[in-house]
Amino acid sequence: MTDQQPPLQIAVVPVTPFEQNCSIVWETKTKQAAIVDPGGDVPKLLAAVKELGVKPVAIWLTHGHLDHAGGATELAEALSIPILGPHEGDKPLLDALPEQGLRFDVHGMRAVVPTRWLNDGDTVSLGDLTFEVAHVPGHAPGHVTFFQKDLRFLLAGDTVFAGSIGRTDFPYGDHAALITGIKTKLLPLGDDVQFLPGHGPASTLGEERRNHPFLQG
Repeated sequence: MTDQQPPLQIAVVPVTPFEQNCSIVWETKTKQAAIVDPGGDVPKLLAAVKELGVKPVAIWLTHGHLDHAGGATELAEALSIPILGPHEGDKPLLDALPEQGLRFDVHGMRAVVPTRWLNDGDTVSLGDLTFEVAHVPGHAPGHVTFFQKDLRFLLAGDTVFAGSIGRTDFPYGDHAALITGIKTKLLPLGDDVQFLPGHGPASTLGEERRNHPFLQG
């Protein structure tokens, strides 16, 4: 008797001094993979792709902060794959990635021009697996999430964390919009949905709905 592998597999590769959860997600059957939020450490990501034996077909970006998007252009060129996302609301952040990097003494970051902007209700695919895109601004104007309905799995970026939510103390941040987005677009996906945030451990939407101080009431 052989162990049946799940249809979707995930490897988390922490990148940048911010320990951002860059994830390599792939469909088991075809080995088609997306690299989600490659914020930097591109040689490390290329080595992980080679070790996993997957076939990258796209980079998916949740938003334009340096720890999520800073390595996207270099990685896309190295692998000859498109960059999908985020929403066009993050164009100013992606344009300013070199300046974002210098503020944190990170040199060599390049601006990102996505192959395709993503909008609320769009879909992206890996083999036979389709992910639904939601636009959830607040932490960043163009922040998007990726949800695989059949497998009950959400790539949440920096919207919601285990026990916290994304920062909104930026000039473009909007706390009320982020709370509204989480409550109206993410929590209704279901308590059983497991999510991987941009930082820290995974959790479930039910756990956060029940215990999250920002999401009460």
